[in-house]
Amino acid sequence: MIRTGTRTTRTVRAALAPVLLVLACLLVPLGTLSTWAKYEIGDSGRYVSTMAPLATDPGVQNAVGAAVTTGIMKNISVGPLQSTVEQYLHDAVVSFTDTPAFQNAWNTANRAAHDAVQQALDDGDTGAVTLDLAPVTKQVRQQLQDDGVPFAAQIPVTHTEITVLSAGDLAELRTVFHLLQVAGLWLPLASLVLTVAGLLLAVRRRRALVATALGMALGAAALLLALTIARSLTLGDLDSDADKAAAGAVYDALTSSMRTVSWVIIGVGAAVAVAAWLTGRYGFGLPGRRAPQEDAASPVQPRAECREAAPGRAFP
Repeated sequence: MIRTGTRTTRTVRAALAPVLLVLACLLVPLGTLSTWAKYEIGDSGRYVSTMAPLATDPGVQNAVGAAVTTGIMKNISVGPLQSTVEQYLHDAVVSFTDTPAFQNAWNTANRAAHDAVQQALDDGDTGAVTLDLAPVTKQVRQQLQDDGVPFAAQIPVTHTEITVLSAGDLAELRTVFHLLQVAGLWLPLASLVLTVAGLLLAVRRRRALVATALGMALGAAALLLALTIARSLTLGDLDSDADKAAAGAVYDALTSSMRTVSWVIIGVGAAVAVAAWLTGRYGFGLPGRRAPQEDAASPVQPRAECREAAPGRAFP
């Protein structure tokens, strides 16, 4: 007969394992976000390294050229030559963005912007966070002076700024971003622990493994979809195509690692699910406990006695 303790244990396992595995799948996109927030955005060196290649992006170069030119032209007046000088300055700034000096100025500006964002998130500042392009303006003025441009010495080095994070966006992101940075690697580790515990408790481990692998792949796919929607909403609030090109390049650079990790999780999850299904389909099952069976009451068979027959005498 089936023992009551064994049946109760199977019931508890059958109820608890799915809960643990569902939680593990839900933590996959959150763990990706928390790791990204902690170790890429939260680290100044990694942030600058991520943003450094954008110095050669045409959209970013045009946006920097327009911002610096506008800042300079607000402080100088050359009469009827205003439009000509403005175009000349814009071309000079864009040309300067191809030099190593701009790369250094870009990295310096981004490091300062990152420190400002992190301080605002930690200290609760309410003002907007901006990227100061004064080092770029100073370098452009020096280049124009070296080229012998007459009015170059009159160009003021003003603090031309590009808004990195508005005050409203900062207020909305502060709590969520801070929690993600505090979580860090704990969320991925929690997902791993829940996965192992859930698979060990599962009554049918192969099916549980297939479902978990597919669930984690779906969680990563959901994160990819969310990043795509967020990108569309972010660019939709901008006015000009130039700003959208630059903002799109920055957004793609900042979220590149998350998208890469998500695609890896999708690929690994699909491969594990297929492999687990094939092992079951062709008889290579996962080790597991057999279902309890009733104890068959087998009667004790009497031992047959062998008796030698006497010569000429038959068995009765």
